[in-house]
Amino acid sequence: MPKRIFIVDDSKIIRKSVRSQLESRLQHITCAEAIDGVDAIQRVNEVQPDLVVLDLCMPELNGLETAAALHDVLPKLPIILYTLHKDIISEKRVEVFGICAVVSKTDQIEVLVDAILKHVDIARAVSA
Repeated sequence: MPKRIFIVDDSKIIRKSVRSQLESRLQHITCAEAIDGVDAIQRVNEVQPDLVVLDLCMPELNGLETAAALHDVLPKLPIILYTLHKDIISEKRVEVFGICAVVSKTDQIEVLVDAILKHVDIARAVSA
């Protein structure tokens, strides 16, 4: 059964890019997308994700507020904060919100892939 990764980012370009990169690097996954924290909270039960990749800076609810709400509903759900502002976020501080890792958007995509692999049992795609 494929693993479900829920990508939550207010930037359509980022969502589509992350989705494309993950689908090409990981086997047996399906990706769902949410346009912001409110959308993610409304759809989390429908999507039933195995892991969430979550932006920090979003309108209405930021990533920390969204993570806290998702953590209340699904306390064992791994959440990776994917942000341009990693330098201002302490990984110890975000554990309270149910966040298991913080990855910078300026890092290579492999850093995000490695963080996902650490928290969900997925195989890497076989390169051609």
